[in-house]
Amino acid sequence: MNDMTPSLLDTEDEVMLRDAARGFIADFAPVSALRANRDAGRAHDPALWAEMAQMGWTGVLVPEDAGGADMGHRAAGILSEEMGRTLAASPFLSTAVIAASVLRDAGPRAHGALQAIAAGEATYALALDEGPKFAPAATALQAERQGNAFRLSGAKAFVADGSTAGRILVLARTSGMAGDDAGLTLFDIDAARAGLDRQTLSTIDSRDHARLVFDGVEATGDDIIGDLDNGLAALRPGLQAGQAALAAELTGLAGGAAAITLGYLKDRRQFDRTIGSFQALQHRAAHLWSEIEVTASAIANAGRLLDHMPADAGLAVSLAKARAAQTAKLAVSEAVQMHGGIGMTDAHDIGFFMKRARVGAEWLGDYGHHAAVIAALRGF
Repeated sequence: MNDMTPSLLDTEDEVMLRDAARGFIADFAPVSALRANRDAGRAHDPALWAEMAQMGWTGVLVPEDAGGADMGHRAAGILSEEMGRTLAASPFLSTAVIAASVLRDAGPRAHGALQAIAAGEATYALALDEGPKFAPAATALQAERQGNAFRLSGAKAFVADGSTAGRILVLARTSGMAGDDAGLTLFDIDAARAGLDRQTLSTIDSRDHARLVFDGVEATGDDIIGDLDNGLAALRPGLQAGQAALAAELTGLAGGAAAITLGYLKDRRQFDRTIGSFQALQHRAAHLWSEIEVTASAIANAGRLLDHMPADAGLAVSLAKARAAQTAKLAVSEAVQMHGGIGMTDAHDIGFFMKRARVGAEWLGDYGHHAAVIAALRGF
């Protein structure tokens, strides 16, 4: 390992952060809390978000001069991974990771927004995709110039945290045609602005997702993040941060599903012996453990590069997201199969892991998208 390669080993502070996060999440956001949120018709528990703010998690990527902890992307990944282990639902990814990463590069005018994020007072949603797949350049939502203002018209599909967030980061087309990388502009608008209709979606992972319809929503130059017609550049830090953190969440999910399955293998008995004593199941469990460990290394590498060499982190981030999606798929498939019929019922928690894994695999780019990014970056 040369001096330019970040270490994949957690530092003492990161080990302490992981231990503290695991204890907190186990006490305040077990899997049963997701079931309770779903049955109560709420996307997440606001009290949990407030506790996260008290612990400094909402400011994990916010600079210290804006009231944040500025712990870095590796720390954000550790927190995301621990949330994934119990499927803890919160606006953490949309707000503390994606929005904070975008806004910290937006200059002094974003200082107040970053302060509000760090304090747990502001929540954000990213309104990006308009079709079934991750495709920012395909944006067709129009931002038509009217004097010194813009009128936003169009719709965004599958917006995570879209029905509850107080503010929306929305990518709109200010010039060019759908499919062009240029001509896109990123706006930061109040979710209560006239003309914005939020339609809550019912999704399999029991999280907050919405379809946002913009009907002549007014925005001004002060709402623009980054440069006019260059929104993808302004959005890129947030996308990469979100993809890395989501990959960490999926890896935590895989670990959580594997732990539940291992416990079941030790308890379930057939033919007067525990099913975990069957060699075929032991081999499958060992294979899953190996895959999770390799993916965890990819997650750590992505976080380290985002912290130390962000300009060179694209390949590592896509590798982490692609591997995490596949590892989570393997973990939940094995979990449901090894649980047998009970794994397919709502009575058992393991089904929640499969549902979240499916949604997480699609959000911010699926395996195929990131495999194509990796191939392009490697010159294929």
